Amino acid sequence: MKNIVLFASGNGSNAEEIIRYFKNNNEGVVVAIFSNKADAKVLERAKNHNIPSVVFSKTQLNDGFVLEQLHQFQPDLIVLAGFLLKFPESILKVYPKVINIHPALLPKYGGKGMYGMNVHQAVLENKEKETGITIHYVNEHYDEGEFIFQNSVNIEDCNTAEEIAHKIHELEHQYFPEVIAGILTRNS
Repeated sequence: MKNIVLFASGNGSNAEEIIRYFKNNNEGVVVAIFSNKADAKVLERAKNHNIPSVVFSKTQLNDGFVLEQLHQFQPDLIVLAGFLLKFPESILKVYPKVINIHPALLPKYGGKGMYGMNVHQAVLENKEKETGITIHYVNEHYDEGEFIFQNSVNIEDCNTAEEIAHKIHELEHQYFPEVIAGILTRNS
């Protein structure tokens, strides 16, 4: 069974979907959740599932502390599930299998500052007819890693960024765990 470490900064709904999926699947197991926010709801979700968590500062992400903590969990795959900080090259050199989910169809609406409601508001303001999700490998630049999976949804009936966010969450919850399982299977 492959070890999955999740990084998240917020609510953790994607993290919880991934945890649930792998509780019923023997391809992988979530062994830890790392967060840069001590008050993130994802930490409560981790506790509810008896998954260890590691909280760290932005400085600790880059000074070797997080890398040292990761070694304890021996991740086969690192998954960014709503993690908002730039992932450091120093960790990517040791653990190159890192994936992220982005709430838009990259390359549109990607880059620094384009996350969560910022993305949905930009999509709404540009009167897009569709948007979607992109799951991609992480490299040293925001949202520029090789694409693994994209899926789109029609948003012509959406009048607010919140309505768009709801449709995107449905796509994320449906596809993110399955794509992770596919990556683990391919890398067996």
